[in-house]
Amino acid sequence: MKELHSPVNRKTYYVSMILMILLMAAGLVVSTAELQGITIGYVIHLLCVVTIPVCLLIYPRYETFAFRLSIILLGFVYFYTLALIYPQTWTTYIMICLLPALAILFYDFKLFYISLSLNTVMLVIVTTYIHKQDNVYKYIHIDLAGNLINIIASQLLLFLIFYLTFDRIRKQELYLEQVQQSERLKMIAHLTAAVAHEIRNPVTVVRGFLQLYQQNQAFDAADRSKFALMIDELNTVEQVTSQFLSIAKPNREILVDEKVDVQEMLEGVASLLGSYAMLSNKHINIEIEEGCTILMNAVEFKQVIINLIKNALEASDTGAMVHVTARLVKQKVEIKIVDQGCGMTEEEVKALGTPFYSLKTNGTGLGLMICFNIVEKVNGTIKYVSEKGVGTTVILTFPVTDRI
Repeated sequence: MKELHSPVNRKTYYVSMILMILLMAAGLVVSTAELQGITIGYVIHLLCVVTIPVCLLIYPRYETFAFRLSIILLGFVYFYTLALIYPQTWTTYIMICLLPALAILFYDFKLFYISLSLNTVMLVIVTTYIHKQDNVYKYIHIDLAGNLINIIASQLLLFLIFYLTFDRIRKQELYLEQVQQSERLKMIAHLTAAVAHEIRNPVTVVRGFLQLYQQNQAFDAADRSKFALMIDELNTVEQVTSQFLSIAKPNREILVDEKVDVQEMLEGVASLLGSYAMLSNKHINIEIEEGCTILMNAVEFKQVIINLIKNALEASDTGAMVHVTARLVKQKVEIKIVDQGCGMTEEEVKALGTPFYSLKTNGTGLGLMICFNIVEKVNGTIKYVSEKGVGTTVILTFPVTDRI
């Protein structure tokens, strides 16, 4: 109910609460005239009329599960008290059958199940009590079996309404997230296309002049080697720009019908990142099952593995080991990258792959997004399993190929 904090909804909420408080107060006044004296039930009724409105009015400031549960329990006390001390008012029995519906207002699955279970138990107890009272609750005794069936049916109907409503809202939230993600990618597509165009033009001009100077014999060998170094760096800029473009529009025309030996590739990446790991006294352990081959562009596969292993090394503590395993599992090649770093929360894991979301101080989140795009393009999957303070496991799966 966070939407209550918006001006319009807050106004609607408080107007509704004031009307409900007035009705509760009116019921208390009427009951005062009906009762012969002050009873325990009346005192409980009075306390509920005072306490419940206060809780409802301050609820938007303290939206916690404990506070919501307290309001629900107070509602149970209030309506069951009315049903017991005013047996002639048959409508209160209908109200206690509908009590679990209060949890629907809070959009809380756990709270609803607690309310439904508690109400079922309370209804059994109260119905047993009513059955023993011959002179009161005559409207129940007239058709006890029919009333029991209706009570059970009302609880099942509430469960069905809540479940279908909750499921529909959850699907709408998922659809909204997908729409928002699509809009972000669309925005990035326009941005990257413009930026890449503006970068490539001056880079092409500078590279051309450097290549001209490199071939000019007027410069000595030392100067020409420096030109060659600058050209290599410009080539790196070109590769980074192309990678940046692949974020918004992955190149689906790249050859994917290429047999990649996972063992050979992982060993090559481990050797490449070995020196990087040793700088911070970290290590990479490789365990690969024979026969792991996939159809994928080798350059892109290497890019994904480097990115993920590098992330695992950066998340690990000094002296830690990053374990990389590959094996065949039901016609799939499963690659696991396990670190013993700081780990992530469930919310952080869900946000991985989102544009510009990164847990690194200077990160952009684009590298991981590229990995997700590349793996998805070859019908693979990336799954993160992480626990705060324990570590993270990245599980990649690719369709296996046995083509020679």
